[in-house]
Amino acid sequence: MNETPAEARVGRWDIFELALPGPEGGNPFTDVEFFADFRFRNRLTRVRGFYDGDGVYKVRCMPDAEGEWTYVTHSSRPELDGHTGAFGCVPAGANVHGPVRVHNRFHFQYADGAPYLPFGTTCYAWNHQGAALEAETLRSVAASPFNKMRMCVFPKHYDFNRNEPEFHPFEGSLADGWDFTRPRPDFFRHLERCVDGLRGLGVQADLILFHPYDRWGYKDLPRATEDLYLRYVVARLAAYRNIWWSMANEFDLMRSKSLADWDRYFQTVQEEDPYHHLSSIHNCRDVYPHGRHWVSHVSMQSSELHRVAEWRTAYRKPVVVDECCYEGNIHRGWGNITGEEMVHRIWHGVTQGGYVGHGETYLHPEDVLWWAKGGVLHGTSPARIGFLLGLLRGAPHGIEPLATRSGVTCTAREGEYYLMYFGVHRPAYWLLTLPEDREFTVDVIDTWKMTVDRLAGRYTGSCRVDLPGMSHLALRVMGLAGAQEPAAARG
Repeated sequence: MNETPAEARVGRWDIFELALPGPEGGNPFTDVEFFADFRFRNRLTRVRGFYDGDGVYKVRCMPDAEGEWTYVTHSSRPELDGHTGAFGCVPAGANVHGPVRVHNRFHFQYADGAPYLPFGTTCYAWNHQGAALEAETLRSVAASPFNKMRMCVFPKHYDFNRNEPEFHPFEGSLADGWDFTRPRPDFFRHLERCVDGLRGLGVQADLILFHPYDRWGYKDLPRATEDLYLRYVVARLAAYRNIWWSMANEFDLMRSKSLADWDRYFQTVQEEDPYHHLSSIHNCRDVYPHGRHWVSHVSMQSSELHRVAEWRTAYRKPVVVDECCYEGNIHRGWGNITGEEMVHRIWHGVTQGGYVGHGETYLHPEDVLWWAKGGVLHGTSPARIGFLLGLLRGAPHGIEPLATRSGVTCTAREGEYYLMYFGVHRPAYWLLTLPEDREFTVDVIDTWKMTVDRLAGRYTGSCRVDLPGMSHLALRVMGLAGAQEPAAARG
């Protein structure tokens, strides 16, 4: 046995990495099996290692409990077999809450129990644009309200995104052909740096493993390569606490793949990921059967936000509408809605119990559109989305939609908190039916101007609330502290 002293100290949900020298001959990606068993007390976690080039093999662990962890390596090659050691897991750093999990069926929270509300954005190929633009994108994310980023592993070939990426995932070239048995470590190191940049901002990396927009041959890999690729990317990235797995963007446009293929990808990722990160799949028109047990949450492309309640009922899982059209002005219908319409759609989906993502596609003289390449946000919706996120952070965690009338949507904790959204409707007053044994405050919210005006007085029982008669208003009704828990209310 080769022993390593217990000198390392790793924060809870950070990354312990073991690097060992090993064989370079043959094909290290396919010829060498390399694992490590990490043990904490009576719990053992087996983790696949990976070849990182230049004769170096690595294995990573994301410790989730404080105390001493030990490890032993296993390999088909003696140079990598039987290495032992230990490291100490210390308390998590500031603002580190661990990976995100599903909570109470329809919601999310971090591993330490802190609430998580996914307010994401889409930036498909930001990690293929070079250091300067990638750094600018991270600065923009840091200044935005977004806490999740949809991004692709593979480069993308589509409108406003025709540039050649700096790195490719396999050895070879488009002209000479690719060696799909040899991933390029520099490509994946760069991907890790991008994921790590988001991790430092507390942003989830919703990592898209396959997509149809391709000129390099990555959408139609041989089956053996698909399996090699999935094992390799999971081995490298599963120890990052901010990873979500998305099997595909618009899976149904990849006609060479069957439903059984997508099932296999889910199963492979599930088997290889020792930390069981969230996993889903995104559609264009045809919807994947999200009820399957390896799908943690619904990832939907749709502008039919009124169907959120239907999807919740059908799948009994959190519903994330990752694409509801984009704020912008390009020639495609999905990419030229106004900021006002984007904010409306997000409010409409959220008050029905879903989570709705942002996207931006404003024309740029150098084709630097946020949705494709990142850079700078130009739209009017992000500030308003941040306003909504702030309101929800002040609400009880896990509020649920209520049946309402006249096109008004409402999410609530009955008897305690109600957030109603009127959308395009603009009544001059609204009738509330509240419990009679508790008093409530009522706030009128302008979702565009981002104002909250508290009405005078206290409200209880059947009461009338006068409104300004404007569209896109919301009402927040909150019970005063110290009152008894009342019966159900409807707005």
